[in-house]
Amino acid sequence: MQKKYIGLFLILILFGVLFLPKIYNRISQEKIVDSSRSQSAEPLSYIVLNGEAKKVPDFTFLNQDSLIISNEDYSKKVYVAEFFFTSCPSICPIMNKNMKRIEERFGDRIDFGIASFTIDPERDTPSVLKTYAEDYGVFSQNWHFLTGEKEALYTLANKGFNIFAEVNPKVAGGFEHQGYFALIDKNGFIRSRSDQFGNPIVYYMGIDQEEVDVQEVDLLMEDIEKLLKE
Repeated sequence: MQKKYIGLFLILILFGVLFLPKIYNRISQEKIVDSSRSQSAEPLSYIVLNGEAKKVPDFTFLNQDSLIISNEDYSKKVYVAEFFFTSCPSICPIMNKNMKRIEERFGDRIDFGIASFTIDPERDTPSVLKTYAEDYGVFSQNWHFLTGEKEALYTLANKGFNIFAEVNPKVAGGFEHQGYFALIDKNGFIRSRSDQFGNPIVYYMGIDQEEVDVQEVDLLMEDIEKLLKE
């Protein structure tokens, strides 16, 4: 029995010598991650569909100043896109609180912009969007709150970006949509980081998530920096 305990003791010593330094180094160098969305050192991916990189389709809408804004106004700019509505009682205020963080960091740059497309164009007229932008203290000349024909907006959301949006009287606010942010490069291509398997994550969660050390809006800001340098 004594020999058995001696053998176990030697195994524990061997484990400590071989593995504990490696575990300590891994922790001290912050290499432990709890998310597959932490591939910050890798180049950003393109979203490839049917063998082609996904590009934002052409669009033309009115902004909060009643100016005509198209995808050409974002040419040679890195920009973030979202779909929201001003009377949203749930996720939109959180999304635009986070979008405001992005503006505070990049809003002074002429090569960066934000596109906020309403999914409630009947209510969200340019004047309503203007008041909404003022309430958020928007200062960037390149953050456009966009409205227009309902069909064009929903086609852009569901087919152009593949971000779900629809009218649903059964949910709070009357509209159902995903709280995603899309990242677009200077040439109009949707870009993102990849997961641990090398697949693009496609979109970034625009709302805060519980029990997550690093929110996806923080990852998004890292990736905006990358694209601005390209």
